[in-house]
Amino acid sequence: MMDVFRGSKKLVAVVFALLMLIFVLTSVDLSTMSGSNTVGKIDGRSIDARTYETLVQQQVEATQRQGGGSLSLEEMQQIRDQVWEQLVQTSVLEKEYERRDIDATDDEVVEWLRFNPPAEVMRSTEFQSNGQFDVAKYQRWLGSAAADQVVPYLEAQAREDIRRAKLFRVVTADVYLSDAALWQHYRDRHETVTMGLTPILPRNAVPDSMVKVTPAEVEAYYKANPGEFERPATAHLSYVALPRLITQADTLAARQRAEELRKEIVGGAPFGEVAGRESADSVSGANGGDLGWFKKAQMDPAFGEAAFTLPLKTLSEPVLSSFGWHVLEVTARQGDSAQARHILVPIELSGPNRDRFDARADTLERLAAEQTDPAALDSASRALGLRVGKAQPTQQGGRTQVGPLVVPDAGVWAFQAQEGETSPLIETTSALFVFRVDSVQKAGVPALASIRPGVESRVRERKKADLARRIAADFLKRVEGGATMEATAKAMSLPYRVFGPYTRTEPPLPNPAIVGAAFGLPKGARSKVLETGEGMYVLEVIERAPADSAAFVKELDELRADAVRAARADRVRAFMAGLRQQADVVDRRAELYRTNLQAQQQTTPAGI
Repeated sequence: MMDVFRGSKKLVAVVFALLMLIFVLTSVDLSTMSGSNTVGKIDGRSIDARTYETLVQQQVEATQRQGGGSLSLEEMQQIRDQVWEQLVQTSVLEKEYERRDIDATDDEVVEWLRFNPPAEVMRSTEFQSNGQFDVAKYQRWLGSAAADQVVPYLEAQAREDIRRAKLFRVVTADVYLSDAALWQHYRDRHETVTMGLTPILPRNAVPDSMVKVTPAEVEAYYKANPGEFERPATAHLSYVALPRLITQADTLAARQRAEELRKEIVGGAPFGEVAGRESADSVSGANGGDLGWFKKAQMDPAFGEAAFTLPLKTLSEPVLSSFGWHVLEVTARQGDSAQARHILVPIELSGPNRDRFDARADTLERLAAEQTDPAALDSASRALGLRVGKAQPTQQGGRTQVGPLVVPDAGVWAFQAQEGETSPLIETTSALFVFRVDSVQKAGVPALASIRPGVESRVRERKKADLARRIAADFLKRVEGGATMEATAKAMSLPYRVFGPYTRTEPPLPNPAIVGAAFGLPKGARSKVLETGEGMYVLEVIERAPADSAAFVKELDELRADAVRAARADRVRAFMAGLRQQADVVDRRAELYRTNLQAQQQTTPAGI
């Protein structure tokens, strides 16, 4: 495969890594991984840390080659989680294969390989003719010496694919949909209803001033409902941020660069070549700057205005938008849509402003980043004249937020770090950050004192719901007395809205109680008070249109095929979820990963 794909090195690496992963997952006996250095257990079988890390590293390298850059902490965490879940899935499937005595013969593997290559292989240009996968080319390659290195990995994947297909055939063998069930599916997508709806939502119908909550009620609710207040581990972080303050000089420098690129194109350079080399919009830049077709409202206002006023096939002067300066050429317009290509020059720190920022960034990194002394952050803030702020509490598995800004990587780092430790320098488009772990609250039910406002809010919601039920009962009584829903809602200062026509599968409010009532009542009928998690509703059916039974009969065969495929897919998903839930999984990966600082300290001899 290395020879065959020599002209497609990125694809080679990705395909090879994927096949290697499959080969290792399906070939290694997990029960032999019983060394002391493990990352966990799956159904009693230990997972060796070195094996796990090898798999992770293969995926990292494949992703880097595909994306062409280093990975963030969050991306690394995603890969680690993906590999772990692949190990779990492989383990539970192997157990199921053994239980059901499912295997693939050598002949089956050979036949599968000849006609079912991996999707990554099918996409390779080396195996295509006229833009289509050429099975003859692939089969000739399978018999060549060039395939010898890769065939074992292809065989491993084929064997796994065959066993999985056999298992899923067994799991879905009894899937059957009667004509009555298919008719119900058809009705769900074609029968329509129009309804009038009055919601009586506690948060809107009952003002806070009508509800009083006592400390005793808060304490009693907290003790009676501890499960409602369970929280994942939560890190409390402080930070120092060095903002990227753009000046007028930076704006002018970016415009000058845009003008230079425009002159280059006017001088004869191909637009697409310059866009691919220079545009900060990497997605369109990879396509020669082409944005495809778009509507004015989809674009930045300044860009959209220029795109719909610029003469066709004319190179614009630099256009300023919220993203930076654009050199724009509109290639076509039709109605309210336009087709254009552009080169984006972002407004970034430049010149002396950039030099000052870099110097301050160096100081922040030197004084505050990756330190064990909690005071380092305060010292850096004083030296740079920056304040120490508090991030919003960060839950494990979540992302760190500073005001409206979500900061990458900090949430992953925080749960690898120790209290008092500071983070590496973390970059965003608006600022550089260094965080400090002030404290980490363990998972569980927090003390009442730390969540009292939240518990008080729950008690208030319960009381408001009781009052809302009385309002809903009064509303229904008035309507049953002869008043219309619309008039009654207006008299009681409640909303009334008409929705529809809509189908059961595309309701305006995805609430099962409302959908069920609307399609269960005849035209002109009214529901009782429907109580749901968010409040009470009363609805009336204004109009309904039945599904066309003659059209159903014509489409029955196609409907059955589609419905059976969907039902089988649902069965497989439920089956896999059940296997995963039943698996006895012990995940000790958190003990394996440390921050860079901790790793350095562990490898540095004492006294140095």
